[in-house]
Amino acid sequence: MLLNHGVGVSKLENLATPGVSHKLKRQILAQSMPVTYLVLFVVLSLTVENFFSTGNLIGLMLSVSQIGMVACTMMMCLASRDFDLSVGSTIAFSGVLGALILERTDSVGLAVGGALLSGALIGAGNGVLIAYCRVNALIATLATMLMVRGLAFIVSKGQAVGIANEAFISFGEQRIFGLPMPVIVLSLCFIVFGVLLNHTVFGRNTLAIGGNPEAANLAGVNVKSMRVWIFLIQGLVTAIAGLILASRITSGQPNAAQGFELDVISACVLGGVSLQGGKARISGVLIGVLIMGTVENVMNLKDVDTFYQYLMRGVILLAAVMFDQMKMRGHRD
Repeated sequence: MLLNHGVGVSKLENLATPGVSHKLKRQILAQSMPVTYLVLFVVLSLTVENFFSTGNLIGLMLSVSQIGMVACTMMMCLASRDFDLSVGSTIAFSGVLGALILERTDSVGLAVGGALLSGALIGAGNGVLIAYCRVNALIATLATMLMVRGLAFIVSKGQAVGIANEAFISFGEQRIFGLPMPVIVLSLCFIVFGVLLNHTVFGRNTLAIGGNPEAANLAGVNVKSMRVWIFLIQGLVTAIAGLILASRITSGQPNAAQGFELDVISACVLGGVSLQGGKARISGVLIGVLIMGTVENVMNLKDVDTFYQYLMRGVILLAAVMFDQMKMRGHRD
């Protein structure tokens, strides 16, 4: 009996150990990126001149403001098992369109309204193509990326559209409590989409679609409609980012934000948003955005050549995908 009892306990311990090990592995993976960024931040603060200065830290937040805004909505797309390659082109087009309307009407309201409407329509168009026409997200958003970029060059005749309206320009330069307005908007985006993801039916349905679209549909979720709404919100927020960029550089640039979509996706994946869908954390996206911005900021402080910066961004994207795969294997083991 004692022997049998001992064997039974041993078996129970062996059965329990994998569960504990799996749980510990998941906790380590969940905390790895925040810890990595904390270590990176401390090391850079001690070794890179002027990195920890107030001016540079505000500049860092300002430099990631557009990426951070769009990452919040890209998080929703990825969580629903989709993605959007057209965000860079949408930023360029919305900035150009807003600048053109402003040039011809001198009305900030019309310029902002027209640009936001264009962004929403582009996003909704992507959603309709993917959800109702069943076009693969890669093909649909790649086609949209090319068409919208082309439209930006066509309506601007291939030239930057200057902005002279002081009220519009001041939005990119205005400060509240010492923080630039784009940083305030970035903070609001993280708060709003954090609440939307974690505390609303919309967020739960988004994760359910990413986890298993068929099961979500059987559970009563209108999967097609949800996908259109997710992409519409994506386009709307991207247009806001485009307007802020145009305000900051005082012009609408048809060639702006090239490669922007890859930076945004990299930031999301670094932040724990699964490329397989169904998993996303707004705090993780914030860490991912900060990692991308910090690396770029340090390279600028060190006067690293632009070509090497492209190389580093590619390395970060590859590392982000590999990290996502490692996490997926960790969850399955």
